[in-house]
Amino acid sequence: MLVSALLALLMGTLALVLAAAKAVVARRAVAPCPGADLRPNPFDGSAVDSAGVCLINQVRRAHGLRPLRFNRTLQRVATSQVGQMLRLNYFADVRPFGPTPARLIASTRYAAHAARLSTGQNIGWGTGGYATPASMVSAWMQSPPHRAVILATGYQDVGVGVAPLLPAVLGQRRLGALYAAEFAVRRR
Repeated sequence: MLVSALLALLMGTLALVLAAAKAVVARRAVAPCPGADLRPNPFDGSAVDSAGVCLINQVRRAHGLRPLRFNRTLQRVATSQVGQMLRLNYFADVRPFGPTPARLIASTRYAAHAARLSTGQNIGWGTGGYATPASMVSAWMQSPPHRAVILATGYQDVGVGVAPLLPAVLGQRRLGALYAAEFAVRRR
């Protein structure tokens, strides 16, 4: 009888230890992305860009998809996109009087020697607490077309660009952050 009681106590204790261990492993499985809660400024662009890539990959992993590789050429295209939106005072995927995002990527070294190229782009903006990379990726995931781009299975590479200002056309006194994420895959 005493052995049965001790065995039951031991099993109960073991169950609690295993539950605690599982909780610790679950918390470690999704490490926070450094810079995810930064409000972009002129000095932290690299950290904000990296946080955007990290957050996109966290979302992809949570949906059972493989992470995307950071690509410097795609980052340059994304940074150029936000820069053009500021300079030309617009907010759109396609530049006024200019090439589409796909054509921009196709004109870079990224597309060299590729038999086929597939691209996607998300843009967005936010002010205050909504200007952080975490808020931007969350907003994209709430928008069906943006969500579809992030969760597309065919892309392999990504680059994120951010500017700590907004085009005047948005009527927000230029305070906030403007984002672009370029997604692509090249087939040889």
